[in-house]
Amino acid sequence: MKKLNVLFIGLLSMSTVYAQDISDALRYSQSEIQGTARFRALSGAFGALGGDMSAVSANPAGSAIFSRSHASFTGSNVDVDNNTQYFNGITNSGESTFDINQGGAAFVFANRNTNSSWKKFTLAIAYDRTNNYDDNWNAIGLNTNDDGNFSNSIASYFYDYADGKRLDEISTLPGESLSEAYQDIGEVFGFGNQQAFLGFESFILEPDDINDDANTLYSSNISPGNFNHDYSYLATGYNGKITFNVATQYEDNLYLGINLNSHFIDYQRSTLLFENNSNPGSIVSAVEFENNLSTTGTGFSFQLGGIMKLSPEFRVGVTYDSPTWYTIEEETTQYLATVRDDNGTNATQVINPDVVNIYPRYKLQTPAKITGSLAYIFAKKGLISFDYSKKNYGNTKFKPESDYTDLNAGIGNVLTDAATYRIGGEYKHKQFSFRGGYRFEESPYEDGVTVSDLNGYSLGLGFNFGNTKLDITYDQSERSFATPLYNVGLIDTASIDQTNSNITLSLSFNI
Repeated sequence: MKKLNVLFIGLLSMSTVYAQDISDALRYSQSEIQGTARFRALSGAFGALGGDMSAVSANPAGSAIFSRSHASFTGSNVDVDNNTQYFNGITNSGESTFDINQGGAAFVFANRNTNSSWKKFTLAIAYDRTNNYDDNWNAIGLNTNDDGNFSNSIASYFYDYADGKRLDEISTLPGESLSEAYQDIGEVFGFGNQQAFLGFESFILEPDDINDDANTLYSSNISPGNFNHDYSYLATGYNGKITFNVATQYEDNLYLGINLNSHFIDYQRSTLLFENNSNPGSIVSAVEFENNLSTTGTGFSFQLGGIMKLSPEFRVGVTYDSPTWYTIEEETTQYLATVRDDNGTNATQVINPDVVNIYPRYKLQTPAKITGSLAYIFAKKGLISFDYSKKNYGNTKFKPESDYTDLNAGIGNVLTDAATYRIGGEYKHKQFSFRGGYRFEESPYEDGVTVSDLNGYSLGLGFNFGNTKLDITYDQSERSFATPLYNVGLIDTASIDQTNSNITLSLSFNI
C-alpha cells in the first residue's frame, strides 16, 4: 500500500476535515466516569472521600486515606444508544462493548517514628479508561434544503475545495493513473487539492474551460434539488491513562498527594455517504463517498490534591488537574464512486487510490480543571458527597500556535467554560452498601445546542466479605448533539439523542 506525507492541510471555516478540527479538540479534552463500581455508583463524587482506586485518579490525596495496602480491578459493559433525526428520517442504532476499564494498587507505608507529624505515605499505580469512543449512528433522510444551489449535496464539499484552484493542480497528468495522481497531488499541494481532484475526476465537477490548465472556475454536474442521503458513522477506540501516585498523611487531619499521568489515545472512525438524486439536468445521479481516520497519541499531565478532615464527620477536598499535553498522529484513506449519464447510458467512475495519507504530528493542549469537594460521614452508617468542577474548553490549543491561529481562535469563540456537579450517597447495613448518585455537566459550546447539557444518574450495591469487596453499579447518562455530516460544503446536521448505559463490576481487596 502506498504512503504519502501531506505537508500542508488548509483551513476552511475554522477547521479542516481530517487533520484537526474543533470536534477533535473537544473529544480529547473530555473524560467520562469510567472507574470502579463504587466510584461510578456515587457518580464520581469522590474528591473529598478517597479510599478508592478511582478516587486516587480523581484526587491524588485519596490514596493516603487507605489504612492498608489495597488493590482493585473493574470490568464494565457499555451500551450506547443513538436516536438520530435527519430531515424526514429517524433511525435508531446501538453499540455494546465489554472491557476491563480499571485496575490498580496502592501501597501504604506507616511511619514508625511515632513522634513525627507525618503519619504515613503511600505509593500507587493505576490504570483508568477515561473515555470510550465506541459509537455508531446512521443519518437517513431526504435533504430538501431549498436554497437555489447544490449546497445540500456532497457536490458542495468538492466544489468548496476546488473553487479557485488551477485545473492542472487537481487532475491527472498524461500517462498518470488516478492513484498516482492522488498521491502526487497530496505530496505537492496537500489535502484540499486531493479533495478537489476527487470531485473533478469523478465527474462531479466540471471546469469552465477543460482545455485551459490555468482554469480556476468550476460548476457542478449535480443539479440543485432534493437528495436522498444515507450517512453512516462508526467509531471505535478509547482514551486512557496510567497514574503514578504519591501521597502522605500529616497529623490526623490533612492528606496531600500528587499524580503523574501518562495518557494514550487510540481512535478509529469510518464514515460512508450514499447520495442519490433524480433532479432535472443532473448528469451525476449517485455518489458513494467513504472516509477512514486512524488517530493515535500520547500525553502527559499532573494533578495536585488535598483532603482535610474538619471534624470526624466533615471533609473538604480540592484538586488541580493540569492541562494534558498530547502529541497526536493521524492517517486517512478515501474512496469515491459515482454513477453518471454518459450519452443515455449509466457509467460508473471509481476512484480507489489505495493510498494512506500520513499527516505530520501535531500537539494538543487540553484545558486545566479545578475541583472542590465536600463530604459528610455518618459514623459507620453512610456518607454523602458533593463535587464541583470547572473547565474552560475555550482554552484548548493546537500547537505550534502560529500554525493554528485561525483554528485556535475558532475554538475560543465556539467553546466556553463548563461546570460539572456530582453528588453521591452511600448507606451501609451489615455487609451491604447501598449507593446512588447524580451528575450534571454543562455544555462546552457557547450555543448550548451543538452539544447539550448532560444528565446522569447511578445506582449501586456492594458486599463486604472482610478483606475482599464486590461491587456492582448501573449508571446512565443522556446528551444530545447536532452533528454536521461534513465541516465543509455539506454542513447540514443530524440531531442525535444519545443514551449511555453501563453495568460495572469491581473486585477490591486489602493486600
